[in-house]
Amino acid sequence: MREGPDIARIASLVGDPARANMLNALMGGTALTASELALEAGVSLPTASSHLSKLMEGGLLTLASQGRHRYYGLASAQVAGMIEAIIGVAEAVGPKRVRPGPRDAAMRVARVCYDHLAGEQAVAMLDRLFDRKLLLRGDDQIRLTPAGASHFSALGIEIHAKARRPVCRACLDWSVRRSHLAGTLGAAILDKIIAEKWARREKDSRAVVFSPTGRQAFERVFLA
Repeated sequence: MREGPDIARIASLVGDPARANMLNALMGGTALTASELALEAGVSLPTASSHLSKLMEGGLLTLASQGRHRYYGLASAQVAGMIEAIIGVAEAVGPKRVRPGPRDAAMRVARVCYDHLAGEQAVAMLDRLFDRKLLLRGDDQIRLTPAGASHFSALGIEIHAKARRPVCRACLDWSVRRSHLAGTLGAAILDKIIAEKWARREKDSRAVVFSPTGRQAFERVFLA
């Protein structure tokens, strides 16, 4: 038997179409019930429960109880990054299941990737943060500079280092096929965008839709 991580086990968990749809539905960062995930997967509730048990056993999901309800979520940002990367490979090599429509166009511009901003706007933002030396690109990592820390603090963006999660991390964007910003800083920036009402979450979608004035504010702060 070969030593090392059991890639095949994780691949088999993600590779089932119903489980893949469930995982993708959780990429919006919102915890969902088994019934909601059954609808996303297009399967019965008993079948969904079986799939969820396997995903739990595989360490890909967490479960939280609130009253009578039980909510499933992705186990970590690392799991979300894996799903985003797989979506990128699927987008690149196909085949495509449907031709992209209006909602897909909105998703390409800006969307939620677990807990941070993704899409064209997010990739452009990361490029500009590098240009302004607020972030520095290293070998397989992104580093926040002292100037960057002061800049984000002045904007009221609190950066909290969490155990086992970096402040800054590159996440490969499936629609642009370049990196956007993840980590606790990426999450804090998305929180800022929503709190300032520059943009709103599209219902039943991962799309993030900027208002005209919100887009101007976002571009002034992050793209200027």
